[in-house]
Amino acid sequence: MKKKIEGFDIYTNEHSSRIVNIDITNEVLNKLIFQFNKFDITALEYKPFTRFSVSKSLDDLSKNELSKFLNQILNNRDYGCFIIKPKKISLKIDKIFLVKLSTAIAHLIGLPNHDAMAGKYYARFHVKHEDKSDSYLRKAYKNMDLHTDGTYVKEKTDWLLMSKLEERNAEGGETAMLHLDDWEHCSELFNDPIAKENFIWGSPKSKNISYKVEHPVFSADKEGRAQISYIDQFPEPKNMKQGVFLQKLSDCLEESEKKIITKLPVGSSIVANNYFWLHGRKPFKENRHLSRELLRIRGTFFEE
Repeated sequence: MKKKIEGFDIYTNEHSSRIVNIDITNEVLNKLIFQFNKFDITALEYKPFTRFSVSKSLDDLSKNELSKFLNQILNNRDYGCFIIKPKKISLKIDKIFLVKLSTAIAHLIGLPNHDAMAGKYYARFHVKHEDKSDSYLRKAYKNMDLHTDGTYVKEKTDWLLMSKLEERNAEGGETAMLHLDDWEHCSELFNDPIAKENFIWGSPKSKNISYKVEHPVFSADKEGRAQISYIDQFPEPKNMKQGVFLQKLSDCLEESEKKIITKLPVGSSIVANNYFWLHGRKPFKENRHLSRELLRIRGTFFEE
């Protein structure tokens, strides 16, 4: 997707022509650092309108072109994903700045959902050597299989933003991505009658969701193209045929040769359409000093 925005370097990702890379130049970053200093994290958490203020600061520096471009990418089925990051990380670009930057990016796209796991509009979490959690999210040495977000909540989840705030002593842990239109088995699984049945979706205690929801794995968009809502840990099959279908789906996703494997540097935010992009994570190489901190925001597009 070709575009020129002053202050931003835009180019095709080296692993996939469907992913757009956007680097924020040092000139824009220096201005953002100054403008973001007006707001602290507590203000962003407690006063939702301040989130739009930091977002407008970012958009104004692009002459209001960035917001339009990001929404064009996410709503274009041929793309649907971008990676945005500072062109150069400096000492002034710390985790607090990256939380503000992630907030600004998200509010150019839409409204974040309440993240029940963290009790905020965003969640921050660590992946470390030792883990006692009840999901794959923090299990460093297990493969996090391809999935979409929001499968177990009542709210719509149109898009997902994941930012890497920190990483130390990490080998492995690459990001895995798969676009439904590239997936070899999409047509077969999408057209299976079981794919359109309602499945029960629950979640472990750490998610802080007390209810369960029902929905199919696959649905169709306005043009009849496949959309997916799936994560391997949370469906509760009602019978043998649903269980067998889910196993086949899981195997076909993980064995796909169309997966994109990429290493994201600290400061990167990857943002994807949650209906036709799946994401996951490769295992880390064991290291007792391993530490990665991530930030997650997921939400809905603005209503036109």
